[in-house]
This record gives sequence, C-alpha cells and structure tokens, in this order.
Amino acid sequence: MTTQPKRTVAFALCGSFCSFSAVLPQIQVLTARGWEILPILSASAAGLDTRFGTAAALRQTLLELTGHEPLTTLQGVEPLGPQKLADALIIAPATGTTMALLAAGISATPVTLAAKSMLRGGRPVVIGVSTNDGLSGSVGALAALLQRKNYYFIPFGQDDSYKKPCSLKADFTQLPDTLEAALRGVQLQPILL
Repeated sequence: MTTQPKRTVAFALCGSFCSFSAVLPQIQVLTARGWEILPILSASAAGLDTRFGTAAALRQTLLELTGHEPLTTLQGVEPLGPQKLADALIIAPATGTTMALLAAGISATPVTLAAKSMLRGGRPVVIGVSTNDGLSGSVGALAALLQRKNYYFIPFGQDDSYKKPCSLKADFTQLPDTLEAALRGVQLQPILL
C-alpha cells in the first residue's frame, strides 16, 4: 500500500477584511482535499481590529482551521522556499498594496517575502485579488503581475460595477481549482469574470 505524502500550501491573508468571510471557507475546502495549510498574516491582518472582527479572533480561527499559528514575521516566512516547506503560496485576499509591492520587487513584509521565498525556487504564487482600486490605482501592478512567470490568478471581476466601478474581487470559490492548475503551470480560465 502506498500513501501519498500530504501536500502543503502557505496561505497568506492581507488586510482586505471584508473578504475574510469568503476566503476562510476555502481553507476548509483545501484541508478536506488533503492539504496542510501554513497560514501567514500581513501586518494589517495580524494587528488590526475592524468591524469585520478582531485580529485575535482571526489568529484563533486560523489556528483552529490549520493547526498552525499564523506566521507574521520576516524570519518566520523566509524559510518557506529554501527549505521547501510548501508546494505553493496563496495570497488571498491580495490587496492593491501587496500587489504593488510584489510588482515593484519589494519584499519588506511577511507576505511579500513569502512570495519572494517561493518564487526563487520556481514555486507558484496564487493571487486572489480584492481591492477597491483594481481598475484605477492598482491596475499597473495587476498588469505587471499578470505577465510574470509563476504568478497565477484566481478568476476575478468587478464586484459592484455601479457603486464601486474600480473595484475588483476574486471568485474565491475557484481558489482550489486555481491552485491545482497553478501546480501544473496553467492559469485557470477564464481569468476575467
């Protein structure tokens, strides 16, 4: 009898707090599919209490869902790639700020350093866009990342084209399929919803 080794994915959440309720269930889906999840939090997600919940509650939820304390430091995420601790990195929700830092090659945050750590070994980074300025201020960073090797996007579209015409949001229910496609080097299509 052969047993397949458990696959591991690093899963980073950035401060698009309104998207957490759509993202967290996907961690459960991945776990049900046999994935081990290593959670990562941006400084905002790790430290800010908002109308969507407290930072402490988010950390506790991630611990309960994954069995791992969220990584929140540069030192904590740096070994992900070199030590091959994860097969891929998911950044969901990915804010416009995080995408801008990634596009500029700035790895000064736990999330962006996690991406750099994974990319240097050619491992995929899956982006789940959630930003109110995706079709304005963040469009340049989005376009730059769409052209880069080893970046894959959860299909996305406008989430409220009349009230928020520049806002983009991923269809987080497509996260598991996007991850599987990315591991094969394929962008899940259609990318624009």
